[in-house]
Amino acid sequence: QVQLVESGGGLVQAGGSLRLSCAASRSILTFNAMAWYRQAPGKQRELVAALSSGERTNYADSVKGRFTISRDNAKNTVYLQMSSLKPDDTAVYYCNVKLANLYGIYDYWGQGTQVTVSS
Repeated sequence: QVQLVESGGGLVQAGGSLRLSCAASRSILTFNAMAWYRQAPGKQRELVAALSSGERTNYADSVKGRFTISRDNAKNTVYLQMSSLKPDDTAVYYCNVKLANLYGIYDYWGQGTQVTVSS
């Protein structure tokens, strides 16, 4: 079982920055991939940024050049640095990790943190 706790959300003006954190209950080195998703009201949850165990990153086109996903293995924490925020970035942001074992690949989610960008 994996517990994920997000923090760092809040209200920010357009053009501002926020850093989201996702603290895991176990070593993040055991995860096959880590990612941030977001869900805006009335919209489907979408992938924002992903980081594989091999350090490959993947970003949604809408956030490329503005958001950066990173991790601190010693703190078992994954981050999402968000810059040049836009009102369209307003959403609940969720941390996700994938953990593979002999029986399959399992997804774990955090509770979400609200990010609101005002114009």
